[in-house]
Amino acid sequence: MAPTVPEPASERAGARPRIVLDCDPGHDDVIAILVAALHTDLAGITTVAGNAPLDRTTYNACVMRDALALDVPVHSGAARPLTAPPRFAGFVHGESGLDGADLPAPERGADSTDAVAFIVDTCRASEGTWLVPTGPLTNIALALRTAPDLAGRIAGVSLMGGGTFGNRSPMAEFNIWADPEAAAVVFGSGVPLTMAGLDVTHQLVVTLERADEVAALDSPFTTMIAGLFRFFAGNYIARHDAATGAALHDPLAVMALTHPALLDGTDRHVTIETRGEHTTGMTVIDRRDISDREPPNCHVLEHVDDAGAWQVVVDALRWAGERAAAVAAGAGSPPGVQP
Repeated sequence: MAPTVPEPASERAGARPRIVLDCDPGHDDVIAILVAALHTDLAGITTVAGNAPLDRTTYNACVMRDALALDVPVHSGAARPLTAPPRFAGFVHGESGLDGADLPAPERGADSTDAVAFIVDTCRASEGTWLVPTGPLTNIALALRTAPDLAGRIAGVSLMGGGTFGNRSPMAEFNIWADPEAAAVVFGSGVPLTMAGLDVTHQLVVTLERADEVAALDSPFTTMIAGLFRFFAGNYIARHDAATGAALHDPLAVMALTHPALLDGTDRHVTIETRGEHTTGMTVIDRRDISDREPPNCHVLEHVDDAGAWQVVVDALRWAGERAAAVAAGAGSPPGVQP
């Protein structure tokens, strides 16, 4: 794959996808918010319990909204999975969900506590909206159950989750493992699906050297992000046998829409295991070549241009630093950029 960076979606006429970003910040969710802010028509941010409890993921989303001076609503959603007890990832992201930096307190909290209603209303009001979940799929499942007509109204769901191997169990990735019943609803809904699973997200790694590269951008915002990256990378290195840094999972669910030339994959049939003693939360990806397999229901991403994707992140961080400085000086957004 050529290592060139494609023209950003924000600079291609009519190419900015309209999205609702459903997230559980989370270090990598922060970068998903950042990339979405620059390269999409971001209709709103919804939050779900996952990397941390709901009150904290919502707080973190509000912190990022303020840090990027975004004029978008934040709506909190599900505090627990559909049927399972809530399970968090403090062992990866710290108890705050964003350990590693002193976060400024947000100026205001969430605009509502009904993320599902926001998703339904937004997708009905603007057909062709993408849902981009980067945490457990609880809010998305509830929205599809509440409003079955959404399946024919949305452009699709581009999610981070799943893969051919696991990180929370040998076969289950955290987001799917945290609420497999919700994932089963989404994967069985018939909506167009794009899946950025661990096979592809482990190809985009934030090393300590890359954290230093971010720090060298030398703005208050990028200094904060560099601290978050150092914590995130250091935690991965400490918890794995041979890791060089942290997998930057979540922004790939956004880049699949904004920078599709950086990624490639294959259409597969994917089902969710909900009852296996050792495999609950597994995404069962049918790779057989027999003709009587189930038809594909998901575009499974398999490869990413690491250098190109990292450049998208760096460019977005540079933009964010300039934007924050311009807003602080009363000048608004940097010239030519509409977040």
